Amino acid sequence: MTKLRTAVTTVFAVNGALFATLFARMPALKADAGLSDGELGLCILAGAIALMLSQTLTGAAISRLGSRTVVVVGVSLYGGLLFLPALATGVPTFALAMAALGAGSGVLDVSMNTQGALAEARSDRRIFSSFHAAFSFGALAGAATAGIVASLGVAPLEHLVVVGALGVVAGVLASRGMLALGDDEAAGGPAFARPTKALLALGAISFCALLAEGSVGDWSAVLLDDVRGASPGLAAGGLAAFSATMGFGRLAADPLADRFGPVRVTRAGALVALAGLLVVVLPLPPGAGIAGYLLMGAGLAGLFPLALAAAARADGAAPATAIAAISTAGYVGFLLGPAMIGGVAELASLPAALAALAPLCLAVALLAPATRPR
Repeated sequence: MTKLRTAVTTVFAVNGALFATLFARMPALKADAGLSDGELGLCILAGAIALMLSQTLTGAAISRLGSRTVVVVGVSLYGGLLFLPALATGVPTFALAMAALGAGSGVLDVSMNTQGALAEARSDRRIFSSFHAAFSFGALAGAATAGIVASLGVAPLEHLVVVGALGVVAGVLASRGMLALGDDEAAGGPAFARPTKALLALGAISFCALLAEGSVGDWSAVLLDDVRGASPGLAAGGLAAFSATMGFGRLAADPLADRFGPVRVTRAGALVALAGLLVVVLPLPPGAGIAGYLLMGAGLAGLFPLALAAAARADGAAPATAIAAISTAGYVGFLLGPAMIGGVAELASLPAALAALAPLCLAVALLAPATRPR
């Protein structure tokens, strides 16, 4: 069991490091390819669409090949192709590169979450959220390393080749500790999840939670800088506070769910996120806004992992296909959220647009019973 947990934790951390490395070098990649902000947005959207499409198909692949084999495929694609954007010379090639990476990321995301659910099923306590904490800390390490490497003047191509290669090696080696085809309950199941009432509710929780997460990532610094008058350095503190409490909150989500049950933890998390959101949108000093984002991170931390874990246990659902369905619903929210916030902000104001997230937090609190073990 320790070997399996270590293997899954390692792959989650590798995924986070690959993700953060790519996006930490995005300004240089954008400049080298000669892209405008709008063109970069379209290329990132191409990657996001590929990610969602690959997620819907990965459950079927796992049912035939087993999740360990698909983990190897996913990490090999994601890490092995990480350098592609550095070779792009314009919108078409950059979009194709991002689509390839999005597909690899989607395959890795569903397969590693499936192994995580299988690992938790073999444990005497909840451990699923700790895997998502490993992703957060891997992303933190990748971003920090990328900042140092960029400051030393290392070109994105060399950086991405090295990190991608290390990620593939680490992921493939770690996969040896995962459950093989004969021990993988996810193999041999249905290719797609039947949309039961429980899965629809869990999908709604994931959609709302990741929509809120995406809005913080894209708009926290803008709110603190443009609306609250914070300095650029202080404005970055909102996202830093949010990221820190997300990581540590995910570590705490499992023991809290063991003690109080996932329903109470999900409901409490949604209400804490709501309280943080209210602090963020009120006309308060920048320091209060950072405190609000800290609360939002703590509240949102466990919502998505607990929904995925519940989906893997849902009656009549195969773990891989259920996770694929819930993960896809979540990423739809993650992608739509920032754009929706921007549209509403154009019509009203950014605080008013962010306040529209409040009903989503309340919806998660009402849907929390869907996370009850079945």
